[in-house]
Amino acid sequence: MRAVRFYRHGGPEVLQLEEVDVPEPGTGQVLIKAEAIGANAIDAVLRRGGSPWDRPLPGTLTGDVVGRIVKLGADTPPGVAVGQRVSALTVDAFADYTVADAGFLASIPDDADAGEASMMSLTAPLALRVLESGHVPAGGTVLIQSAAGTIGHLATQLARFYDPKTIIGTASSAKKLDFIRDLGAEPVDLTDPDWPAKVRALAPDGVDTVLDAVGGMVFDQGLELVKPLGRMVSYGAITTEVPAVPVLGLQLRTLTGVSLYGWQQARPDEARADIAEVIRRWQSGDLRPVVHATHPLTDVARIHETLDARENLGRLIAIP
Repeated sequence: MRAVRFYRHGGPEVLQLEEVDVPEPGTGQVLIKAEAIGANAIDAVLRRGGSPWDRPLPGTLTGDVVGRIVKLGADTPPGVAVGQRVSALTVDAFADYTVADAGFLASIPDDADAGEASMMSLTAPLALRVLESGHVPAGGTVLIQSAAGTIGHLATQLARFYDPKTIIGTASSAKKLDFIRDLGAEPVDLTDPDWPAKVRALAPDGVDTVLDAVGGMVFDQGLELVKPLGRMVSYGAITTEVPAVPVLGLQLRTLTGVSLYGWQQARPDEARADIAEVIRRWQSGDLRPVVHATHPLTDVARIHETLDARENLGRLIAIP
């Protein structure tokens, strides 16, 4: 089968599509024949190298794979069957076949769009979990950093169901700001050095909840915007600048971190319930995942060029 590998760190040109053996599903795993693959922004960071999370080479690309189960490993959960159409987060996603943990599969209807479905296994459940962790109060204010991205555009939509007074979304281009506005949020240009003042104009008393996966100075500025007894949720640092917060800097604010993998290990039943909930909202039309562009697997470098340029509105998809 074909699979993407990189043997050195660098730009999108280091990505290679090569022939490898079809993997065997281990205990508690399934083998999926890929129909569509959703790209994750963190993989562009790992491909470039120099991050706190670098992995040994040769590298693979993670992603959310939509396809049909073609083989079961030992001890798979009841209800998981060959032929079932699923979405799953995998560590070697950009390939014709991939293995995935059978315990956290998103079951996908046969007639559902594959690109949209790719967001049901990681990005939509994570968006829901960071909002739940943020304790968004009814009538309050929530600030969503990178609100036009794969996770951010889903969190912006899901935030409506907490009945906040104001949803504020940041982005870094006019096209993204228009996209955020169309999702129902108040857009704020993150490239404006005085962007925190724009947020304060919308929320004079401070923000109840901030969702951040940017890190660095943006994290620090966002924390300062949290009102007393408000909450900051960190679920990544795409800048690779991992926040370091002195305890005295919290000043009656709560800071919490969210990892979907950690949530699955700590509360597996609730993690599966999150998957079921976002699928329900998607099928009802309350959640509208956006696919920015679709490319053949052979054009994986083009996907990473878009990720590097931070141009995508929603998700980028590869088709094997």
